[in-house]
Amino acid sequence: MNHLFRELAPVTTDTWTMLDDEARTRLVPMLGARKLVDFTGPLGWEHSATSLGRVGGVVSTPAEAVIARTRAVLPLVEVRAEFSLARSELDAAARGAIDVDLSPLDEAAARLATTENSAVFNGWDAVGFSGIIPATPNAATPRDSDVHRFAQQVAAATEQLKRAGIEGPYGVALDSDTWINTVGGNDAGGSPLLTHLRKILDGPVEWVPGIEGAVVVSLRGGDFVLECGQDISLGYASHSSESVTLYLEETLSFRVATPEAAAVIR
Repeated sequence: MNHLFRELAPVTTDTWTMLDDEARTRLVPMLGARKLVDFTGPLGWEHSATSLGRVGGVVSTPAEAVIARTRAVLPLVEVRAEFSLARSELDAAARGAIDVDLSPLDEAAARLATTENSAVFNGWDAVGFSGIIPATPNAATPRDSDVHRFAQQVAAATEQLKRAGIEGPYGVALDSDTWINTVGGNDAGGSPLLTHLRKILDGPVEWVPGIEGAVVVSLRGGDFVLECGQDISLGYASHSSESVTLYLEETLSFRVATPEAAAVIR
C-alpha cells in the first residue's frame, strides 16, 4: 500500500485501469504548458524541494572560526483535485458497461491541468512561483482584432526574441479563443493559420487553458523548468454506500531561469 490508498477503494483492478486511461486521455491535450518548458521528473512522492543553487546569510555556529549558511530551496506544492463517482456507475464498469458516466473525473482533470498551466505562465505567489508572463521584461505585442494578422504578430514576437539573443526553435501557448481561431482560420494570404504559425516558429502551437492571450517561448532549453515530484496520479479518499471519492494529485515546482526568453501577445 502507498500514499494513494487505492487498495482501500471499492474499485476493481480493471476499473482502475479504465479510470487511469480516462484521466490520461483528458489530461494529455490540456497540459500544454509542460510541452513548452523543460520538464524534469517524476522524482517521486518523497521529493519535497527544488534546489535553487543559492545560500542564505551566515549564521552563528557552536564553534569559533566556522561559518554556516542554509541552502536555498523552493518547496514543491501538492496539488489535488477531488471528485466523486457514483458506485452504481463503477459497478456498471465492472460488469463491462461502455457508457460509464465519468464526467466528474473529466472536470477534475480540467481543473488540475488549468492549475498547472496557470502556475507556469501566470505564476503563483502563494507558493513562491514566478510565472513566465509576469517575469518577462519584453514589451507585450499588441493583439490585432483582425485574426488574419495573427501570424504577423507571432512573427513580431519571435523577432523580438531574436533581437534579445534568444535562439529558437520557438513554440506558442494559446488561450482557448485564440486556439479556436488559429485551428479554424487562415492567414492574410489564405493559407491555414496553424500551418503558417508552425513554419514561423519551427515548433509547436499548443492550447493552454488557464492563460489569456498568447505567449511565444524559446524551446532551446534551460530557460523555464517545471520540476515534478509525483506526476499526476489517481488516489482514493473515501466512500459511502452511494459514491466513491477519488482525487487527481501531483507535486511540482516551477522556476524561470531566463525571463527574456518569452514574448507576450495580448
